[in-house]
Amino acid sequence: MPGSGILDSDVLTFPPVELALDDELAAIVLAVPLVRDAHRLATWTGVRAVTGENLLSSGDAAAAVEALGLPPRRLALLWIVAVNGRLIEITREGARPGPGFTDPMEFWDGVVMDVLDRTDAQTGAGLTGSAVIDEHLTEILATMYSVRDGMAFAALASGILQAHEVGCEARPAELRRLRLSLPAELAEAMELLRYCGLIEIAGDLVRLTPPGVWAVRRDLLREGHDAPSLREVAGLAELSAGELVDALLAGRASASAATLWLERRVPEEAARDLIKIAASGNAAQRGTAGTILEELGPEAASAVREALDEPMMWRYAAAWLGVRDLEAPALGGGDGAWVAVDTLAALLYLKPRVDSPAKLDILGEDLLSLVPEMGAADHPDTLAVLELLGKHHPDVVVAKAARKTAMKARSRAH
Repeated sequence: MPGSGILDSDVLTFPPVELALDDELAAIVLAVPLVRDAHRLATWTGVRAVTGENLLSSGDAAAAVEALGLPPRRLALLWIVAVNGRLIEITREGARPGPGFTDPMEFWDGVVMDVLDRTDAQTGAGLTGSAVIDEHLTEILATMYSVRDGMAFAALASGILQAHEVGCEARPAELRRLRLSLPAELAEAMELLRYCGLIEIAGDLVRLTPPGVWAVRRDLLREGHDAPSLREVAGLAELSAGELVDALLAGRASASAATLWLERRVPEEAARDLIKIAASGNAAQRGTAGTILEELGPEAASAVREALDEPMMWRYAAAWLGVRDLEAPALGGGDGAWVAVDTLAALLYLKPRVDSPAKLDILGEDLLSLVPEMGAADHPDTLAVLELLGKHHPDVVVAKAARKTAMKARSRAH
């Protein structure tokens, strides 16, 4: 996958991970072979002239490889890590010892970004030299992050082939070739990632090291994904239903926290607490509580059935029951318009208020047919939603229909 981020897709939710203490991680980072060799290279370099591209001359590069006992192909990466990590400083006069780093974990974060960004300027080759592994390297690390107990080499190879077939539309001939060459390429790539301190190998299993978990999580968060630590979600799991919903709306809690919150409660009791918030709260609180409710199975049915008596919740309760093949009242066409109003009304209560065209398009092509019916929906936010659509919806046809429906709704009100 191109780019330095772990994943470039939409927001994904990853299971909570246990992080080692920073002091423990820092000690491990300093012992990582890549970091150790970057220090050795910086010491060997000392004060030295460099090329116009701020690199060692070919003669000095060969001498460094021989003196330090390094594989020649690793020298470029070590040089990048040493320079970017301020172990070596480049001036007009050439290279000289740098000031070093003060925060080992920030240094480590930079090292991992250098590793993931590694592309040879002359050959265009990526970190591992295997085109298919380099293409899917960030996905591989994200998968290992999710499977903390480790992955077998065979399962990892199978996953890479599947991702390559689907994501890159690989042809049968290429897949046949990869099935033969990938095991050896993967073994070499994993050995390199071990050298870089990201993974550890135990027999046929590979898994992220503690600094590897820390670094992959940092990159996932940087890309906007939901990757909480166990420490974070443990505190959130003790919140009341109302506090949890408010924390989710404010961005202080994640989907992982909601899952853990449910795991620590009796399903019926959790459902009743959430329904109470949804029935008495605004559309944003209702939508958030409803999303959490969707994680519960039939064991919460009796509590959800009680919500059929709640004016603001009965439609959602009926849909919840129906999806699980449980007895439920039928929903009519007007109910669909009411739910559409309620769904869009959630945007009115977010802080800051959301009126971006992309968010207003969440109902897709169905919205145009629903707009005329929305004007008759017995919902406290009907007029506000129609005005929002009329002013900000990206489709001019939908916006015009919303303005027309809003005008009729105002006339009926007067």
